[in-house]
Amino acid sequence: MGTYETLRVEPAPGTSPDEGLRCLVLNRPEVMNAMNTQMFVDLRAALHDLAYDDGLRVLVVTGAGERAFSTGGDLKQRDGMTDQQWRRQHQLAEEVLLAVKDFPCPVIAAVEGHAHGGGCELALMCDWIVAARSAVFSLPEVRRGIMPGGGGIQNLVRAAGARRAKQLLLTARRFSAEQAAQWNIATTLVEPGQALATAVAEAREVALAAPMAVHYAKVAASRGGEVDFHSGYALDIAAYNVLVSSQDRLEGVRAFNEKRPPRWSGR
Repeated sequence: MGTYETLRVEPAPGTSPDEGLRCLVLNRPEVMNAMNTQMFVDLRAALHDLAYDDGLRVLVVTGAGERAFSTGGDLKQRDGMTDQQWRRQHQLAEEVLLAVKDFPCPVIAAVEGHAHGGGCELALMCDWIVAARSAVFSLPEVRRGIMPGGGGIQNLVRAAGARRAKQLLLTARRFSAEQAAQWNIATTLVEPGQALATAVAEAREVALAAPMAVHYAKVAASRGGEVDFHSGYALDIAAYNVLVSSQDRLEGVRAFNEKRPPRWSGR
């Protein structure tokens, strides 16, 4: 795993490297993990490297320290940027956030404390969110003269519905983890300090399944949810038929009948 100035990439707590559960930790706790240009550069590199890690099964994204997942773009660095500099930095952010959404393995956000702006958008790009009950979310961009530009609008509309999303976007109001769960934004609520451990436990559940099956099921759910039912179902069946021919399909049925854990090959 690479070394990064603003991130840590490490085996998930309590796991061994060969289990394939990794943590990507936003590591600027002194500024509540605000995202500067270097963090976007590091994230782009780390996500690229991780996407080609054949041993990776599940990625958990979290923030260092107890105060914040991330408070979004580093506005101190952005103060005084030219339009061109701002747009160039944002292009990096767009690449990073799409790399999270399109990541080949499942990505789980473990959120403690504050998740605002781009930090909230990063969590929304993950496949699901495990949030401490003390977590607080918001998309405050309209009060900074801009609007969410990291997929937050599209993800919020799809998760919470257009009316709730517009209320949260246009008022820029903060909402609690309890509200996030009620509105289908957060998936699992836990006691403060337990988000990462719970996300890792859920990652372990995912890792019991065949790697190819998990990959294709994620693709079908992500892409199929963006099109009409019959087109999405055609994608389901195309992926299903790829899995029928896999070695892991044979192993899964054999292991079931032999009453033993399967030994996945990823082929």
